[in-house]
Amino acid sequence: MKILICHTHRFELWCAPEWVGERLARDFPEMRIIHLPDYEQLPQEISDTDVLIGWAIKPQHFAGAHTLKWIHSPAAAVHQLMFPELIASNVIVTNSGDVHGPVVAEHAIALLLALAKRLPQSMRYQAKKQWAQEILWEQQPRPREVSGATVVVVGMGSIGREFTSRAKALGMKVLAVREKPEKGLGGADAVYGPSQLESVLSQADYVLLCIPVTPATTMMINRDRLGRMRPDSYLINVGRGSLVDEDALVEAIQNGMIAGAALDVFNEEPLPARSPFWNLENVLITPHTAAVTDRLWERHYQLICENLNRFLESRPLLNLIDKRRGY
Repeated sequence: MKILICHTHRFELWCAPEWVGERLARDFPEMRIIHLPDYEQLPQEISDTDVLIGWAIKPQHFAGAHTLKWIHSPAAAVHQLMFPELIASNVIVTNSGDVHGPVVAEHAIALLLALAKRLPQSMRYQAKKQWAQEILWEQQPRPREVSGATVVVVGMGSIGREFTSRAKALGMKVLAVREKPEKGLGGADAVYGPSQLESVLSQADYVLLCIPVTPATTMMINRDRLGRMRPDSYLINVGRGSLVDEDALVEAIQNGMIAGAALDVFNEEPLPARSPFWNLENVLITPHTAAVTDRLWERHYQLICENLNRFLESRPLLNLIDKRRGY
């Protein structure tokens, strides 16, 4: 059995370290491990590959993957893999949602607290050596408590569930929005279907986006839905930039329709210097670092090994993707 590792990115942490292939070769000596430094040799190596560890493959290369049985993506999002040929095939797809979920949830909590306590504004005044106690109190919205506040969590996958448990520990009320409400609360106080999103937005002090990208969720936060949020509410996005109509969000913040936003993801990354988000006082930007941790690849490796053992024993894999749904 051949395992092909081809997972490269401009950001070093997202790239599979060399030790991943070396440890797999040691822990699974019966397998042939090929670890590519880039995509140049992918068309040649994919033809007899059984398992691909990587987050992307082009349809023309997939057409030559004659023995491919399973793709494992080290990313949580797999929308880039959901092209018609792969969806229609027997190739199974897994993702790393459980690897990223707890870490991204921690980041989302940090963003929420930073907004509530107006930490970005405090740091701006710090840079100017200005004691801004009265200014921060007089500005709207004022610093606030999170205990007793309501957060609408859109998406109850690994990130949403992990965030919910942390938010509840802080005394927050959690309203969950998920595609299949019948799957349960996931620890939230109440659960709603996508068609009820508009009705719950007006109840939110904070709205957290951690839902997968699908045709149905692309640009789901648009001008109309932003208009249903309260003027003192905040939007937090740790999902993908394409979930939000960014022009409408800029307009909503500039016009005071919502209080502000904390954004870890954008339609175009790196976020270009021309983006108006850089100059918005009430926007907190983190450069897609919600999943960044020095333990990332050790966590990936444990999941890969567990699923490889399951694959060899013909047991159900963890984090299996429903290709028709796209997550």
